[in-house]
Amino acid sequence: MTRVLLTGAAGFIGGHIRSALEPNHDVVAIDAMLASAHGHSLDSSSVDSSSDITRVDVRDHAALVELLASVDVVCHQAAVVGAGVDSADAPAYASHNDFGTAVLLAAMAETGCTRLVLASSMVVYGEGKYRNAAGDLVVPGPRTRLADGIFQNTDPATGEVLDWALVEEDSELRPRSTYAASKVAQENYALAWSLATGGSVTALRYHNVYGPHMPRNTPYSGVAAMFRSSLEAGKAPQVYEDGHQARDFVHVSDIAAANTAAIDAALPGFTALNVSSGHPITIGEVASTLSDACRGPAPQITGQYRPGDVRHIVASPEKAERTLGFVAAVSPEQGLREFATAPLRDAEGTGAPRV
Repeated sequence: MTRVLLTGAAGFIGGHIRSALEPNHDVVAIDAMLASAHGHSLDSSSVDSSSDITRVDVRDHAALVELLASVDVVCHQAAVVGAGVDSADAPAYASHNDFGTAVLLAAMAETGCTRLVLASSMVVYGEGKYRNAAGDLVVPGPRTRLADGIFQNTDPATGEVLDWALVEEDSELRPRSTYAASKVAQENYALAWSLATGGSVTALRYHNVYGPHMPRNTPYSGVAAMFRSSLEAGKAPQVYEDGHQARDFVHVSDIAAANTAAIDAALPGFTALNVSSGHPITIGEVASTLSDACRGPAPQITGQYRPGDVRHIVASPEKAERTLGFVAAVSPEQGLREFATAPLRDAEGTGAPRV
């Protein structure tokens, strides 16, 4: 039986991964229990009880060395998440995500653990991938007319509105937020570790994750949870821009399945994979699906915007299917309708940690 060290085991995604692994794997579950993610105490509605989760910060080298002594593979989910709400958050992302991953990799090298499954993110791609009417790839210019309601990406040379294309794993990495920069750094540290040690790394680039026990409405929650919170309060979901932003929403059970497949496959070297549903959906459609399922108020298209948001980012799922045999089982339409009445985590985080 494979022995897996699962970091971030008390979190939304970590809890689901743990439940998926435990029938056939020996799981060592650890979590730093940060107030930024869990509030000041862990919520009893979490996927798993925290009673047998060891409180360990991945920046604690000595603790990791002790835990890794008999571990076959590390499934690294621990991270400070979100877009980086303000510039003061940057040290927290660098400390917990970048430095924490570096400490973990050093401890793995010291103990001879040679396999890592790393939680990465679609945010590493930045703005996404776009083509002009002729089918040529174009790097879009900055969206400078958001205040005028002009939301589309355009060709900086011609002004032509661009169409989104599927991002593939060899697409250029252009992080646009502090969180995104930290995920790119995690991948880079893991790649360097793999080359130096001969170890294997599978970096799973999650797209928009949602599902039962997702955290409630905080600056670090996903948009699906924010829409849910509005509907529970009897309010219309507030949709930014024009609602036509395209995304790939992937159910947390599929995220857990992808991690299980990566652990079992033991791919050699460094491999980055998109983890997505393969069924693009707009933010407006997400809001409408949830409103319909809840029989709540129709979404309100606000025209408001966040300057750091990207217009479209949609993934190609083909490489994950080729290499892992992973195909998402839950379509966005089915999953979002179920999510409309699924339990959420009541413990709200307190913002990014300062240490």
